[in-house]
Amino acid sequence: MVKVEYAKTGKKINRLGFGAWQLGNTEFWGYMSIEDGVEMVKHAIASGITFFDTAPGYASGMSESIIGMATKDQREQVVINTKFGHTADGETDFSVFSLRKQVTDSLERLQTDYLDSIVLHNPGFDILEGKTLHIQELKKLKEEGLIKAYGVSIDTYEEMETVLEHIDVDIIEILFNIFFQDVSKLFSRAKKKGISIITKVPLDSGWLTGKYDEFSEFDGIRMRWDDDTIKRRADLVAKLKKITHAEDLTKYAIAFILSYPQVTAVIPGMRHMDQLDDHIKHAQFVLDPQMKKKMIELYESDIKDHPLPW
Repeated sequence: MVKVEYAKTGKKINRLGFGAWQLGNTEFWGYMSIEDGVEMVKHAIASGITFFDTAPGYASGMSESIIGMATKDQREQVVINTKFGHTADGETDFSVFSLRKQVTDSLERLQTDYLDSIVLHNPGFDILEGKTLHIQELKKLKEEGLIKAYGVSIDTYEEMETVLEHIDVDIIEILFNIFFQDVSKLFSRAKKKGISIITKVPLDSGWLTGKYDEFSEFDGIRMRWDDDTIKRRADLVAKLKKITHAEDLTKYAIAFILSYPQVTAVIPGMRHMDQLDDHIKHAQFVLDPQMKKKMIELYESDIKDHPLPW
């Protein structure tokens, strides 16, 4: 797997990362034991994955704890990114005065004395516009060595543009996939500022694997889609299958994202060992430029002017 420098920390990561929302998360993703989660993380590291994205709010802190258990004896081999704003007890707290406490809580769960990076987890525009003291406090934590880098996790073009115009960050974690392409226009601008770009929700919560259609039934967090949204996504998936001439879209969806050289890493969610092995197997797959062009044209014609709800 290709290694790139991460967030001016001096560390390098593989561009295929590990999205850890599913680790231990029985509320949204079904049962996963702590032991299975630890085994998955260790297997990922042994297979060459070095970047792990987690958050206190994932499984009430269990995602961080599992990563801590799995990496405590090989801490320098990995890069861990966690988040601020949604706590392990289910509260939303973006108070700058709680930032240090939330960092130390994450350090304890992760069994480490530093964070490679921390990002503000979908903060409000007052923070993105630099109207608060969050960036100043993050700089202090960085100077003290508690964190090595900092940034934001956001969803939209407007949010990303606001960040680029108003605040100094090392990382932008952004929603980007075949169905959500508008932010790609800002990638070069972020790259020129030396910002690492981490792309989240690369498989559109499973749709871009190709396994869902208009008759699929959903539970957990996927119950958020109404019938019209399901039908529309199913039609788009069918068109992608015609473009790729394949039923399994996973490797094409990941390769589409990694075809943008400004992208530092992509973080697909990992729920089962077979999903992890599948991503590792296809980590070197390169998307044909003509196929990429058709995927962009699909977005331009069918989605751009009528964006999909997440």
